[in-house]
Amino acid sequence: MSTRLRSLAQRPEPPPAPVEEEVCELCSEPVPPAHRHLLDLESRRLLCACRACSILFDSRAAGGGHFRLVPDGVRLVREFELDDALWNGLRIPVDMAFFFRSSAAGRVVAFYPSPVGATESLLELDAWEDIVTRNPILESVEPDVEALLVNRTKGASECWLVPVDRCYALVGLIRMHWRGFGGGEEVWSAVGEFFDGLRGDAKLVRASGIEFPRVDRSVQTGAGAEPARPDSGAASGAAAKEGERWQT
Repeated sequence: MSTRLRSLAQRPEPPPAPVEEEVCELCSEPVPPAHRHLLDLESRRLLCACRACSILFDSRAAGGGHFRLVPDGVRLVREFELDDALWNGLRIPVDMAFFFRSSAAGRVVAFYPSPVGATESLLELDAWEDIVTRNPILESVEPDVEALLVNRTKGASECWLVPVDRCYALVGLIRMHWRGFGGGEEVWSAVGEFFDGLRGDAKLVRASGIEFPRVDRSVQTGAGAEPARPDSGAASGAAAKEGERWQT
């Protein structure tokens, strides 16, 4: 082996690039990877928020009509009426989308994840009103900061009420992992892990608005017992901001 090759072989690996620390965008305090967000209602930007600022803005009046705290609750809706005919009436071109009431637009808007980000789909309002009539739980969704997330991909049939930052985190994951025409195994694995995380955080509710009783998994035993899931907490700031940045 030449002296130069020996020198290259013995050269230590370069140190990993430092991870950029996320900070609260109101007070500049460091925040953990899973943290709350504020929504700027005018620009629709998500702002990372520390615990203290989250508490400060935990009221609609606190943001002065400019900022609103994104909630952190997740609800998995059972008995949701959304058959193929109703879904087709919404004219969503893919099998996954999220819907929320936009104060700026004065109506419900629909977006679907795509390789280029969150893409708006022109919503058929009559079809949407029919869905709301059949599923009264939708009347409880907070404007701007909470969304109906529908997943009909790969044979799934799930309807969730989630914070909008979770939706944009999903958008960021899909954009980050999508490969080729069909997305590839990596993206669908990431999507599966995302929905597993939602299940770990979710309350079960009926489309009528009635909650199912909570199951205490710590005392559940036997073959039918479900293992406790780790609490994934609020949406990852990096993923949510990446998805929000690519809204089209």
